[in-house]
Amino acid sequence: MLLHGTLSLPPRSSLRFRSPATHHHLRKFSFAAAQHSYSISDEDLESRGFLLRRTIGDLNLDHLNSVFVAVGFPKRDTEKIRVALEHTDSLLWVEYETTKRPVAFARATGDGVFNAIIWDVVVDPNFQGIGLGKAVIERVVEELLQKGITNIALYSEPRVLGFYKPLGFVSDPDGIRGMVYSRKNKRN
Repeated sequence: MLLHGTLSLPPRSSLRFRSPATHHHLRKFSFAAAQHSYSISDEDLESRGFLLRRTIGDLNLDHLNSVFVAVGFPKRDTEKIRVALEHTDSLLWVEYETTKRPVAFARATGDGVFNAIIWDVVVDPNFQGIGLGKAVIERVVEELLQKGITNIALYSEPRVLGFYKPLGFVSDPDGIRGMVYSRKNKRN
């Protein structure tokens, strides 16, 4: 079953993507793909030295910023990251037990009832390809669904759209298109 609705807030492209010219694609979550079983269990992750964290208490924002930069995001002011995280409804980060550093991260914001947008999905390049991105998305989506939030969207760079399809996301469902505010396109 495809979920219907509209997106709630535009992304802050200057903070989110490599360049302002990057094309953003709205992705929507297909409820049929939501299941309570994960591709990698919490126990399997822990046995491999990865700890799942849902609060910012132990999250070193400079280390998180390093992961953002490593995947191509611009370096962010850590105080602004803190403010953004304080206004986040759901977050999950993966700590590598050996280094005590974040190696994967995702967060969601929304209205708390109907709509949510998943932001800042990152996996340290040294840890990509082992299922950490899938692990954080599966768990963030499940948490949102458990709260009754069924209109779940995310923005993605075109080069990683294929990552989200097996996780239940579809591009432009029923012809719905996202729009992003752009000062350079504003007409007076």
